[in-house]
Amino acid sequence: QAVVDFERLGEHAAAFQGHDVGFCCLGTTRAKAGADGFVRVDRDYVAQAAELARAGGCKHFVLQSSQGANAQSRFLYLRVKGEVENLVQAVGFDHCIILRPAVLLCKRQESRPMEWIAQQFLSAVAWVFPTAYSVPVETVARAMVACVLQPGEGKVKVLENRAIHELGKA
Repeated sequence: QAVVDFERLGEHAAAFQGHDVGFCCLGTTRAKAGADGFVRVDRDYVAQAAELARAGGCKHFVLQSSQGANAQSRFLYLRVKGEVENLVQAVGFDHCIILRPAVLLCKRQESRPMEWIAQQFLSAVAWVFPTAYSVPVETVARAMVACVLQPGEGKVKVLENRAIHELGKA
């Protein structure tokens, strides 16, 4: 395990050397980091980490993005997620897998009351529509690993929420 300073990521290039596979789940919230901080973490840090990983020999990169990601979106969150997807694809990995999960169901250490209410509601909805609006983080993690173990065809693959559920069961 290597601890890096993302503000000086270029100084930590050695931490990205010699890995065949890279997994990226880096992200923050606009509420926590402000709009500029959100863009810096969710787009700039991720893109720079992908570039360092590729330069270090990484051939297979798996990125957790978001349902609805679109570089042309009017919404900052979805636009930034779409922009970083494009930047990571442009790095030139042999295989690039992008997962677009819906609302992540997980327990958080920090207090996010509105997210907690949404998770309670979506947990109930998941009984009727299990793959539509949410996904447990454990399912996303299993899907990320399965993508690497069964890479399939194509240079870039985008997995939407339903596919994440299906792959995460394996």
